[in-house]
Amino acid sequence: MNERVLFIDDDPELVDLAQTWLRNAGFDACAAKDGNEGLQQLYCYRPDLVLLDIAMPRMDGWEVCRRIREMCEIPVIMVSVNGQKSDLVKAFNLGVDDYITKPIHFPELVARVQAVLRRHSTNAKQDEKAVFHNEEIDLEWRSRQVWVRGQRVTLSPTEFRLLSCLIENRGWVVTHEELLRKVWGPNYLGDRSYVKLYVRYLREKIEAEPSKPKWILTERGVGYRFAS
Repeated sequence: MNERVLFIDDDPELVDLAQTWLRNAGFDACAAKDGNEGLQQLYCYRPDLVLLDIAMPRMDGWEVCRRIREMCEIPVIMVSVNGQKSDLVKAFNLGVDDYITKPIHFPELVARVQAVLRRHSTNAKQDEKAVFHNEEIDLEWRSRQVWVRGQRVTLSPTEFRLLSCLIENRGWVVTHEELLRKVWGPNYLGDRSYVKLYVRYLREKIEAEPSKPKWILTERGVGYRFAS
């Protein structure tokens, strides 16, 4: 599957050219004309990298970047006509991975996208299916075994499916409906009480302080996110 790049910019001619160059380089490229549409595309399209203009109507790139970082940790490259050091510092403080000034030199754009994606080790996705490990939790998908802070924890099949779904999408917000569909099946859509109940069960088993969760985080009114 080709790596996906989302370009959020209100200049249609620039976006069309960028998409052509990116597609010729083997990327799956899509675009959004403003920040609101960009955030919607981010959730639906699940890109591997975002190219983000700063000066846009309704919601500028700074605010879009803040919201992206609240949702996930995918690579972001800022694109701007302003190359002042103050903007560069602000961008990197917001967590962007690179900064490109306009007018864009498209071969350079492609090269920077490739470099950022290499740094983020996209090939690591292939290893996630076998074992997951962080500072407190170890999970083996094949054996369906889980250890928390060095102790084996027994999960029910539903608890294991829920935890697996959250970990596989770690850093992303997973909606109640998506969790219901993937963990319980289509017959349970609309009944959020199942999700809330089993999230509580999981927190009691894996969180050091279930009332102050570190890993399974609530995104109020939307769903849950496993901290990356």
